[in-house]
Amino acid sequence: MPEQPPYLRIADVLRERIAAHEWAPGDRLPSRAQIAQEHGVGDNVVRRAQELLISQGVLEGRAGSGTYVAEPRQRVRVVRSVAREQGGGSPFRSDMRAMGRLGDWESRMEAKVPAPAEIAARLGIAEGDLCVRTTYEFLADGRPVQLSTSWEPYDLTGGTIVVLPEGGPHAGEGVVNRMAVIGITVTHAVEQPEPAHASAEEATLLGIQKGSFVTRIRRTYYSDEGRPVETADIVVPAALCEIVYEVPVSR
Repeated sequence: MPEQPPYLRIADVLRERIAAHEWAPGDRLPSRAQIAQEHGVGDNVVRRAQELLISQGVLEGRAGSGTYVAEPRQRVRVVRSVAREQGGGSPFRSDMRAMGRLGDWESRMEAKVPAPAEIAARLGIAEGDLCVRTTYEFLADGRPVQLSTSWEPYDLTGGTIVVLPEGGPHAGEGVVNRMAVIGITVTHAVEQPEPAHASAEEATLLGIQKGSFVTRIRRTYYSDEGRPVETADIVVPAALCEIVYEVPVSR
């Protein structure tokens, strides 16, 4: 029988030490150098072992902080539906509340960002036309579970009280409700989900291993005149979330 690769042996050792309660959920592991010296292997072997355990949900990496024993994480139920947004408030917060968890998000806005070619095509504008770009990290009990980057044409909202999605009197009310404030009726959205692997940046933000399975959703909202009013790229990690679509039934 071929000898077990060193990183798998170290992964088994770390798993056994966690099972023996040497480290409890939330505890920070010793540095890779310490573990490597203790077990007579190289730092790279420890890194591969930890990456394997991160992908299995045993450990979690925190950028700039180290590697920790993962807390048990209940998968978040993410419901996709335009109708839910029209009711006011945040559907994400409602979903989290129903699960007994606190839903929130962090955002960063940039006004007058030139639209890249792909975004311009999705919004029906010229490449380089100005947009408002907003990046989001959605949090469940303070831990990231979903990412999103949203683009809105600046010529649509510039000079209005809803120009900044997370600023002003209508901050956080969502695309449908904010557009209604300036007389634009959003009638539908088109979403295109596809499976993918997390990039290094996405993995760091979500606390998962690079290459872990995610669902990328390309979403675009349309007005009653057929104009795209917002488009977004949403990243939902398979290990942390399940996606459910609500589909309205016409009578």
